[in-house]
Order: sequence, then C-alpha cells, then structure tokens
Amino acid sequence: MPAQAERFSPWTLVKFVLALPAFFALFLFLPGGTWAWPLGWLFILVFILATLAASITLWFVNPDIYVARSRFRKDTKRWDKILLPFILSAMFAIFPIAALDDARFHWSPLAPWVVGVGYFLFMVGYALMAWAQGLNRFFEPTVRLQTDRGQYVVDRGPYAVVRHPGYAAAVLFFAGIALALGSWWALIPAAIASALLILRTRWEDDTLQAELPGYQDYTRRVRYRLIPGVW
Repeated sequence: MPAQAERFSPWTLVKFVLALPAFFALFLFLPGGTWAWPLGWLFILVFILATLAASITLWFVNPDIYVARSRFRKDTKRWDKILLPFILSAMFAIFPIAALDDARFHWSPLAPWVVGVGYFLFMVGYALMAWAQGLNRFFEPTVRLQTDRGQYVVDRGPYAVVRHPGYAAAVLFFAGIALALGSWWALIPAAIASALLILRTRWEDDTLQAELPGYQDYTRRVRYRLIPGVW
C-alpha cells in the first residue's frame, strides 16, 4: 500500500460517519418538520449504500485519494478560496429547499418517474465521480498546482473523453439530488451550484494550461472540458 495511504487517519473517516446523522437531521428533517418523510429516508439509504460502495472501491484502487481530499492546502489558488464557499453553499441549499418543498409545504409534487430520473442522475453522477477519483490521485478538493505530489496529466478512462469528468459528474449529481428528494424548487440551488462549477472548470482549466507541463498537449487530444461535442 502506498505510503500516503498509510498516513491517512481513520479518525477522519470516523468523524465523517458520525457527522452524517447530524447533517441529515439539520439539512433534511429539521426544515422538513417531520421524521415521517419517505423520500428523505429513501435518499439517505441510497446515499449511504452508494457512499459505502464507492469508499470501499476507492480504498483498493486509489487509497491516495483519502489523503488528497482530507484537507485544504495553503497554496490553493486565491480565486478558488473565494469561489468554493459559494459552490458549497448552493450545494448544501439543495437539501433544506427540497425538504421545505416535499416534506413540509408540498409546493411541487413530483411524479414517481421523475423521482426515478433523479435517482438515475444521482447514481450516474456518483459512479462517474468515483471512476474519476479512482484514476486520478491528484483529485483534491481545491485548485492548486500539486508540485509537492509530482502532479502529471491523467488522460485515462473518462479523462480521455472530457478533461474534467469529476465536474461533469457533479452537475448530474446536483440535479439528481433535487429530483430524488421530490422537488422542482431544489433545482434552483442545483443550477446555481452547477453554474459556479462551470465557471470553476473554466478557471481551473486555464490554470492547468498555464502551469501544468503537458496539459496544453492534452487539450489538443481531448478538446472538451465537460460535455463531449459541446464544451
């Protein structure tokens, strides 16, 4: 096992697991005003199972990812330090807005098939995210040139199709969460988070072209950032 994986503290994972009930209580059931919310409980079950499956897989195929994503680095780009809180705020807002909509006020009831589409988008996004993380040991939570980790261009798997598959996955993921939780209104913060993520994609891509050796050659081989044939 790589040395970096051995330095990963299991306590970090324990804290994440312990924080999940508090997160769901605060962002779903408190704004929803009830514990008797079937879509909320279904989402939690699917989320936990998907997270467990992805975590076990990543531990075997790319354990370095736990070290890479365990902390924010001081040399993160200044623009990313400003942009990231807005992205996270919009992302987290999906949950309480969906709860207010579907569990408390019933503003926009969704047909079961639409909820099913939400779960499809959620699972495709989650699977694509895990695939990208499994291949890319430099998949950190913030944007910086990882000279301390010997960063190089990753061009396998989904990176042979688009340059930022993790961000493409996140866009699907955001929309999927909103619909899986039964809310059209929750698509508003999902769209805001996606728009900010697209902006981040552009700025990160410009940064990598300017600073990462070999990345400009990679952009000539893989032309599209997020959507094949579009952008």
